[in-house]
Amino acid sequence: MPSLISPAERDYILKGIECNIRADGRQRPDYREVILETGVISQTSGSARVRLAGGTDVLVSVKADIGPVLVDPETGEGADKGQIICNVECAPSASQQFEGRGADELNNELTQMMTRFLSHNTTSLTSASSTTAPSSTTSHNSNGAGGINLSKLCIIPGEQCWILYVDALVLDYGGNLVDAVFMGTRAAIFDTRIPKTEVQDLGDGNFDFEVLDDAEDTEIVEGREDMPICVTLNKIGARHIVDASPLEELCTEAKLVVAVNRSGELCGLQKGQDGGIEPSLLLEMIQFGKTLGQTLIKQLDAKIKAEADADMVKRQNGQPVVKLGFFAQ
Repeated sequence: MPSLISPAERDYILKGIECNIRADGRQRPDYREVILETGVISQTSGSARVRLAGGTDVLVSVKADIGPVLVDPETGEGADKGQIICNVECAPSASQQFEGRGADELNNELTQMMTRFLSHNTTSLTSASSTTAPSSTTSHNSNGAGGINLSKLCIIPGEQCWILYVDALVLDYGGNLVDAVFMGTRAAIFDTRIPKTEVQDLGDGNFDFEVLDDAEDTEIVEGREDMPICVTLNKIGARHIVDASPLEELCTEAKLVVAVNRSGELCGLQKGQDGGIEPSLLLEMIQFGKTLGQTLIKQLDAKIKAEADADMVKRQNGQPVVKLGFFAQ
């Protein structure tokens, strides 16, 4: 990941984007090929690896564990809901700028963004610079902006619930990190299976539960279809592009992250960088992000389904399901 760019390189990129020819041959609205693999970590409840061709490489894991419900002491909300705890880490080997504590700020920003989009039910709309973490979520569905039905993760209201620990590790950086992290998270949630539980009424308002040991008797994460993904649009000059390379990100004047679900509903916005965006261009970027987001979700879900179907056929035929995992190149 370069930290500096020469005036000649900047001028080359700016003029190329103005002429709809990017340095790698793509046009302004073109997205790199997305390479997806699920079930790459056997010790987790679900996992996925997403790579942008010739660029960013992200590994996401989901671990389902049982813990106490988190109840708001003032409002009492949360007594009947499970939890999603997110964490994003950029490996020092992914970029020279990530060495030492160089990635701490980015890790915090991405972690808080994921938490808001996946588990919060807020309806506020905010703007944040690239050096701050606040994001926005605009909810349009009953499960909240993140789509996931947190009520289905509750085992005993007020006592125990399922907690989904979502951990994303950036293995390599080649631009457009936010989009890759959210695509990997969606794929990992689709791959997640949660054991079924049986709740027993002990009387006098007391309850107990038992986790079923049958590995085949599991449940999916309800609401996963409505999870949003993010589309990052970079304003360079008077134009905007998607899926920016590291050099294009260095030329970016303003950045807009658009979170959208499969229905095309706007789930959140985050504005980054110090440059401004004209109102007319802002509306154009939002609309383009929503349209592209729906297309990416369809393509991503098709890849997830194809891989799941292929694994099922192998299991039915008694063949081993071999995954390349995160050691693959």
